[in-house]
Parts: sequence; structure tokens; C-alpha cells
Amino acid sequence: MGMDNIFGIAGTALNAQLTRMNATASNLANAGTVATTEKDAFRGKRAVFKALVDEQMTNAGAAYVGGVKIDRMAEDNIPPRRVSDPKNPMADKDGYVYQSNVSEVTEMVEMMAAARSYQNNVEVINTARQLMMRTLDISKA
Repeated sequence: MGMDNIFGIAGTALNAQLTRMNATASNLANAGTVATTEKDAFRGKRAVFKALVDEQMTNAGAAYVGGVKIDRMAEDNIPPRRVSDPKNPMADKDGYVYQSNVSEVTEMVEMMAAARSYQNNVEVINTARQLMMRTLDISKA
């Protein structure tokens, strides 16, 4: 495995984790929203990753076997909560609103996991860079 592969694989992971963090931030931003109907209620989004295990799976955006790419963004299938709030201007004729299906606690755990994975991949890049620099130093002597 060449050094460019190490940087490329770690780069695909950084991109994937950044997308995951952005989706989590969007979920947190919309956690307190309400809607008139269940259909219109905000539903949390999750990034679905796909491992690049062979050459046929790679493309210009993720050209490294062993890397990862975002396969798709999936909606969380937990149904929105129906809450009685007759004074809310968004309430339906029965006085109910539908809250988003986002759990702030779950999203914070997701954010911490994504941040830790991102940090680990930054360390991979830094370690590979240090190894390259040491190899250059040895070759100078």
C-alpha cells in the first residue's frame, strides 16, 4: 500500500465523518420543530456508509480501495410524537402538533462518535506524514 493510499483512505473517512456530523447538526437544529401533520414533521437523517472493497466500487470522488463513501442519506423511521398543544398556531383541528422524531441525547452521542472517528483519521494522516518525514531523514544520512 502506497502512502497516497493511506492519505486517500483516511481522506474518504474524514469526508464521511464530516457528512455524518453535518447531518447530526441538522437533526439537532430541527429537534424542536413542530408540524401540523405527521407527514410534514421533521425526521432525523442518517448518513449510510459503504466500504470500498474493490476497484469497481471506486470513482473520482472516492478512488481508494479500502476507503469509505456515503451511500445515501436515510430518514430515521421512528414516528414523530403527537402532542396536545391546542394553543399552538400549528395545531390541527383536534389541538395536536407533531414533533420531530429527533432525540437530542441520541444526536449528542452520534456527534461525539463522529467527532472521535474524525479525530482518529486525522491522527492516521499525521502519523503517516511523520513516517514519511523520518524516512526522508534516514535517506539523507
